[in-house]
Amino acid sequence: QVHLVESGGGLVQPGGSLRLSCEVSGDVYSINAMGWYRPGPGNKRELVAAHMIDESIKYGDSVKGRFTITRDTRKNTMYLQMNNLKPEDTDVYICNAGVWSSGGTYSNYWGQGTQVTVSS
Repeated sequence: QVHLVESGGGLVQPGGSLRLSCEVSGDVYSINAMGWYRPGPGNKRELVAAHMIDESIKYGDSVKGRFTITRDTRKNTMYLQMNNLKPEDTDVYICNAGVWSSGGTYSNYWGQGTQVTVSS
């Protein structure tokens, strides 16, 4: 069993900053890709920022230059530093992780999401 727990969301004024965290716990042998997503149109989630399987980092076009994704592999935790926030950044931010278990199985997991509201 693997759990993803996000934290750090909240209400912030335009131009402000927030730092989101996502901790992965449970039967975790290693983690490949980890990323942050937002609900998108239909059932498809939109990329915010992610560490990809090939170890590259990708950002959604709307957040480039303002958001920074980092991860602490020792703590199985990923962070999203969000600067110069805009009202259009308001959304639920959802953590995703591709996890190898101690038994050798690979599964993709999603967190419950954390709400970010940017408003004056």
